[in-house]
Amino acid sequence: MRRLLLRRPIAHALWHSETQKIQVLNGLDAVQMAHLRELTTWFLARKSITGVQGLTVMPAMQIAVAAQACLLILNLGVGYFDGWLEVILYPGAFRVNHPETDAVGLVHQRDSVLSGESWLRGPVILSWDDVERDTYHHQPGHNVVLHEFAHKLDGRNGAANGMPPLRNNMHREHWSDALNRAFEALRQHLAAGESTSINPYAATNPAEFFAVVSEYFFTAPNLLKNHYPDVYQQLALFYR
Repeated sequence: MRRLLLRRPIAHALWHSETQKIQVLNGLDAVQMAHLRELTTWFLARKSITGVQGLTVMPAMQIAVAAQACLLILNLGVGYFDGWLEVILYPGAFRVNHPETDAVGLVHQRDSVLSGESWLRGPVILSWDDVERDTYHHQPGHNVVLHEFAHKLDGRNGAANGMPPLRNNMHREHWSDALNRAFEALRQHLAAGESTSINPYAATNPAEFFAVVSEYFFTAPNLLKNHYPDVYQQLALFYR
């Protein structure tokens, strides 16, 4: 890492001018910001960030994506981002077409318009319009970079199921109990037509629940702590 920092450093002036604008980094102290700069330098050396549909990726855009992605691994380590190489940036929301199996086993093609997508062993795909909005304008509970890269953490166990590799001092039973109970409670509230304290998209499946509560942990921690204290506690142990 030290050799990499010497060979391909992010200029201090560029780093400070750009990270001061990134809302989710406002609470970090000087030591944490220095470590985040190291991780961001590593990220930009190891992962490509490619624009498509005519989008030119500028250095400020690279820092916006990489710094927020590395916020997730600030206290976890770069190994959590192993196994993939590329971030793809679209100018705006993008259309995808995926096969979907219905209740009787028939396969249909489902057309969707997305702001982000994370492939288990492939790239992270993002809409720059959405990245820009969440980066520079505080959106409590919404950050597409954190959401899609949380899926990368989740997938380190080989499947996106809401169970990333936990720290050695954490217990799978405690994690599963806290997140599963909150997930089921959210689904019950929605089934009853009740309003929810977090984005209802979290009720899609356990993988989306983990990605959504990770967004809240960094962008609206007090809301998460008040409504889902056990989930907040497990995420605090994980992300530190």
